[in-house]
Amino acid sequence: MILGLLEPSGLIGQGGPLVWVLLGLAFIGSVCVVERLFFFHRARINVADLLVGLAHHVRRKAFAEALHEAARAPGPVARVAHAALLRYYLGRGDLRDVVQEAGQLEVPRIEKNVRAILGVALLSPLVGILGTLLGMLKTFEQVNEQGGFTGPAELTTGVFTALITSVLGMTVAVPMYLFYLYFLGRAKRLVHRIERAGIEVVHMIADTREEEEYAPFRGEVAAGRKPGKTKTESAK
Repeated sequence: MILGLLEPSGLIGQGGPLVWVLLGLAFIGSVCVVERLFFFHRARINVADLLVGLAHHVRRKAFAEALHEAARAPGPVARVAHAALLRYYLGRGDLRDVVQEAGQLEVPRIEKNVRAILGVALLSPLVGILGTLLGMLKTFEQVNEQGGFTGPAELTTGVFTALITSVLGMTVAVPMYLFYLYFLGRAKRLVHRIERAGIEVVHMIADTREEEEYAPFRGEVAAGRKPGKTKTESAK
């Protein structure tokens, strides 16, 4: 009897209708996990290499090439850099606002389906406990119908059947909660990389423009120092 209950058909037949609810939650959680795995795999890029390539184009004022490289790179980091490069003519403060808005638009994409995985992890044990309680009530109702007399084997089978939903609920909840913690950590690290890349791109564009603006002034200062140095040398 016990070996028959351990089979999938036995679990579904003896566990009651809540087994189908748990199987549905397991299916939804699995779909969300696979979708998040593909998303974070596509979003994985080397941020340092991307920033080095963009800095090379920005210093040469080749913003079209920088935009092309940012658009070609996958992931939210590249999209935030692309949003800043599209408005390279703005000031430092305005560029910072553009990067912040672009980063905020990426957060829902990063956190998509993560809450659904957490919901499956939290609901599965509750549904399992509910199924166990309903199974225990059904077992005691059968005992009462028989006048309070029942054999140990029948009672053990009834309790075991009632516990099926709890076991199945915990089997679904534990891996789903582990996946939730894993994706939560990856989402936080990705948001941090977006903020870092956005700040670097803003400084990259603004510093290049300021160097171009102050270059004549620096030349005049350097030229003005030469006569003074010549006088000092002649005095010596």
